[in-house]
Amino acid sequence: MSTPISDTFAAQLKEMRTDVLAQIRAQSGGAMSRAESAAEALGNASDDQAQANTERELTFALEERESAELIEIDAALKRIADGSFGLCVDCGVSIPAARLHANPTAMRCIDCQTRAEA
Repeated sequence: MSTPISDTFAAQLKEMRTDVLAQIRAQSGGAMSRAESAAEALGNASDDQAQANTERELTFALEERESAELIEIDAALKRIADGSFGLCVDCGVSIPAARLHANPTAMRCIDCQTRAEA
């Protein structure tokens, strides 16, 4: 992939990374981690137990999703750095630019992704 195109995707990925980190900070409420917030909510006597459990599970699910997203973004940035960005990790074919614009963390072409999800 040419340098100007790679630079465009790198900028998009860096912006995505900044957004995810901002979401994490906003959801953590600042000084207290989301896990601590969930534990505190669980400990409040006035909270309904089922609601507290649901909120805690949602918090953990969000953390997992955001962590996975950061890992995917960092992996894509690494592929840009090593020159393999835009190539399917399974078959080596070029991933269409439209797919990369829609999902710049894509590691596989559509056919290989379909097989990986089956």
